[in-house]
Amino acid sequence: MMELIPLLMFLAVCLALMFGYPVAFTLGGTALIAAGLGIVAGIFDGELLRAFPDRLYGIMQNGTLMAVPLFVLMGIMLERARIAEELLVNLARVFSRVPAGMGISVVVVGALLAASTGIVGATVVTMGLMSLPTMLKRGYSPQLATGTICATGTLGQIIPPSIALVLLGDTLSNAYQQAQLSQGIFNPQPVSVGDLFVGAVIPGLLLVTAYIIYLLFIARREPVLAQRSREEVNLAETLKSLLPPIGLMLLVLGSIITGAATPTEAAAIGALGAGILAWGRGALNWKRAGEVGQSTLQVTAMVFAILIGASLFSLVFRGFNGEEVVTHFFNSLPGGVVGATLLVMLVIFLLGFILDFIEITFVVVPIVGPVLLAMGLDPVWLGVMIALNLQTSFLTPPFGFALFYLRGVAPAEVATGAIYRGVVPFIFIQLLVMCLLAVWPSLATWLPGFVAG
Repeated sequence: MMELIPLLMFLAVCLALMFGYPVAFTLGGTALIAAGLGIVAGIFDGELLRAFPDRLYGIMQNGTLMAVPLFVLMGIMLERARIAEELLVNLARVFSRVPAGMGISVVVVGALLAASTGIVGATVVTMGLMSLPTMLKRGYSPQLATGTICATGTLGQIIPPSIALVLLGDTLSNAYQQAQLSQGIFNPQPVSVGDLFVGAVIPGLLLVTAYIIYLLFIARREPVLAQRSREEVNLAETLKSLLPPIGLMLLVLGSIITGAATPTEAAAIGALGAGILAWGRGALNWKRAGEVGQSTLQVTAMVFAILIGASLFSLVFRGFNGEEVVTHFFNSLPGGVVGATLLVMLVIFLLGFILDFIEITFVVVPIVGPVLLAMGLDPVWLGVMIALNLQTSFLTPPFGFALFYLRGVAPAEVATGAIYRGVVPFIFIQLLVMCLLAVWPSLATWLPGFVAG
């Protein structure tokens, strides 16, 4: 009976979330109820709860997590300053001589916007409002237009720098230390958020390239998309809209890759740079600065509230020997580490229908991460695969988050079925990249090793 309690806790959380209860309070409440019942039944040591204040203090002292509000501030500032909108207009002119030029510009701008925010909903809604009406006017089918926007909006899960990778990298760092300590390695090798950023560069570029190749392929089959216009390009205006945000992204990511700055320091540079860009374009005043600060505070409070609830949940989960149950279950699976990895990826994919990346990162990864890493998986490879898996889950009908976000801002004449059909080719592209990463793990691990060397 004791072995079933961790599983029942997990199922109770999923059930409560499906009924719409707040994530942070669901995690903490489930943990406290389970601990209380366990204390009454004499199967849970209440003294373990004394460790919870130490965990809270550890969260407060975690320098890596300081990057979260800074990256959020950077993304919201770029969005409110309408920098992405100017980019889309000017890049559409640049690619007007290329088949499916509007679609390609959406992919490029969406990738930049996704990298700056890392929040699927914000990117999909922003790109849907900016580009969907224009794409439909230019003859794009509703399926292709909506599929391109949804797929591009989920790139924030994999393209650095993004909040998703910051949170996933910090969680995997703790899981990797636990895995090494469980193996008797008392001088554990570290893995950082910067390592995960670097490891995600090649898979992220592969996805963007594959999206563009698919659009070019479709343009050869649909004459409307193959038509090339001759829009006049203002070089100075194009460079003015293009170079500053791209330069800011390269500065942030480059400082991390070269080791010149930690992710937190790079996030501070990005937030300051975004503020300077917004101020230089006359898009920043006291009222808008207050709105940006309030939005940043709301997102940051949500993230840390979930982290606190997840910390309490994992503490009680371990108090019921949940880690030993998971380890025994994985070791008994056929196929060893391959079978365990496939099962975890399937579970994470299905949970992506009902949970956001924050909940999965804070709840699921701390449970399965140490076990998989102790079985010999590379932490950077595992982190990139989880990010790709979640990205695919957010795209998959009928429950993908990206589909719901776009449905909320799409015109009424765009049928929901068209959105579902539109994302199918992009899901196959996602699965192809995941298969390539499974066959050649060096796609994720080579660049971090090269940079470290």
